[in-house]
Amino acid sequence: MEQRKEVSVSGLSYAVKRLLGKGKGGYSYLVTDGAEEYVLKQIHHEPCGYYQFGDKMAAELNDYRRLSETGIRMPRLLAADVEAERILKEYIAGDTILDYVRRDRMRPEFLEQVREMCRLLYPAGLNIDYFPTNFVVREGLLYYIDYECNGYQEQWDFEHWGIAYWSMTPEMAAYLREHP
Repeated sequence: MEQRKEVSVSGLSYAVKRLLGKGKGGYSYLVTDGAEEYVLKQIHHEPCGYYQFGDKMAAELNDYRRLSETGIRMPRLLAADVEAERILKEYIAGDTILDYVRRDRMRPEFLEQVREMCRLLYPAGLNIDYFPTNFVVREGLLYYIDYECNGYQEQWDFEHWGIAYWSMTPEMAAYLREHP
């Protein structure tokens, strides 16, 4: 898609500005309709050795619904084009938690905000992907910008897995060596 200048979602065209990132389930692009900026996620079917997928598009929409019910801060889903396997969501501009960790500027209030998300998620029986690229800070507020969620398992919750990547731990240092 990077070669394409325009892409459509449910018949509406958007200009592709740049690639934001690639995840387990898709590529995310910053797009515009000329007035506003959005995130367009194009589902991909590339293999992932540590994660099993079924219908990625259905999972994306179901996960959005489940997370919306918890009340955590996240971008609104604006459109879904099931045939093209694309979703359009609100763009949350700001630095990721990874940016804060890299610059050694992590703030205690971000940890408190993710823990507040956990207080909403765990009673609902959910974990999210706590990796720091999935969190953006806008005007001091933390947003979970992915829609991935899974059934709660202690080994994958924030305190047992995610927190290892929210500061310059050996796990984060290893990640940064592999992803400069």
